[in-house]
Amino acid sequence: MTDTNQASPISSGYDAKRAMDFARSELFERTFKEGMGLVEETAAYLDGPGRAASKRLSRAAALAYAGESMRLTTRLMQVASWLLVQRAVRDGEIPLTEAASDKYRLISREAQPAPQFAGADDLPEALKVLIVRGGAIYERVRRLDETMYDGGVAEVANPVSDQMARLAEAFRR
Repeated sequence: MTDTNQASPISSGYDAKRAMDFARSELFERTFKEGMGLVEETAAYLDGPGRAASKRLSRAAALAYAGESMRLTTRLMQVASWLLVQRAVRDGEIPLTEAASDKYRLISREAQPAPQFAGADDLPEALKVLIVRGGAIYERVRRLDETMYDGGVAEVANPVSDQMARLAEAFRR
């Protein structure tokens, strides 16, 4: 079994020390509390005031409500699952190598949000706020997952270097 506290990158491309340092950090604790709090807040809204508000919507808005609330809860469950896995790693309940497997990674790698459903403009404001907040925490956790388990942040494109490379290629021809 691999030591989860080692400092060197493991063959799958992640840095075990970076991942463990994050799982033990104050940033993780804040993200965990925020994510789980948002899960609870969203569930309370959808089961209470949201349910009542959805009954007053037009047909198009009611369909948008169903679609957007499903998308929101799916993303929040992915966030909650990921956060619980990181906590389990921190607490020694599962090995870091398992947490780094595809089984525990976020399903969606889309950086861009999916298009809104028709009628979404007529959704209750409270749901719109939850959708924005849910999207923000999902994107933050997706970037953390990518940073921790894909060997760090992908190299950012440099327009000047790209242009220089194109010029060099043109002059070689």
